[in-house]
Amino acid sequence: MKNVISFDREVRTPHSESYTMLDNGEIVGRVDLHIQGPNIHATLCTTPDASDDRIRDLIDAVDEQIAMTADPFREDFIVTVWKGVPAGVYGDAEASEDKINLGEISENS
Repeated sequence: MKNVISFDREVRTPHSESYTMLDNGEIVGRVDLHIQGPNIHATLCTTPDASDDRIRDLIDAVDEQIAMTADPFREDFIVTVWKGVPAGVYGDAEASEDKINLGEISENS
């Protein structure tokens, strides 16, 4: 039985979206979509141990559930895949438990 991938949207702009990808509540990846007219460019980041079949399942889930354009027909769906581990979330705002302040990095360097 194929697992059902769900998506938790993090950011949306007029031409792009970012999602955390979940499988039974566990994070299995992240996808950033950039919509350019009838084309969609995606960057999919997943775990280092993801098999080719797993990557295909993730791409299919993105394609079936969230890869939509305003045009009636999509011309192309281009996906770049990265395998790796999360290194953290970095930002200018005050640090929280799950975010690292960029100022702290330069101060500690």
